[in-house]
Amino acid sequence: MVDHLWAGWRMRYIRGDADPIPEGKTLFEAILESGRPDEETFILWRGAHCFALLNAYPYTSGHLMVLPKRGVPMLSDLSDDEYHELWHGVRLATEAITAAYEPMGMNVGANLGEGAGAGFPDHLHIHVLPRWDGDTNFMTAVANTRVLPEALIDSWLRIREAWPVA
Repeated sequence: MVDHLWAGWRMRYIRGDADPIPEGKTLFEAILESGRPDEETFILWRGAHCFALLNAYPYTSGHLMVLPKRGVPMLSDLSDDEYHELWHGVRLATEAITAAYEPMGMNVGANLGEGAGAGFPDHLHIHVLPRWDGDTNFMTAVANTRVLPEALIDSWLRIREAWPVA
């Protein structure tokens, strides 16, 4: 018997059908300003200066990012208000993930600059993702594939419902 790994949400990326990014905007600014509903953009929370959204290419179910609304590359580029709200958003994200997934642990981190592995070095973002003992397996090491047990929309609904009232 052949097992199937479903990742239909990736087809737009593979085909290059993603919405174009307007000149002078970062990918995340374009998502935020798209006017599309949150259940399509996977935006979980909007603050005055920052917001949170699911990672479209997650390491685990529930992998999200907290970022400023304004595209800046480094923490030192943030205003004091942006900086404080960014970390408040990270705290809210950890509370939501804990309530939604009851993980055994959590990763929180940022890759600042291309040299640090930032996929989008022009718009800093803090990754927050739940972790469990044994959540990595041979599929990642041998097949360079991650197995996610739920669709992005299900993760979005789950975390959105658990998001604390700020």
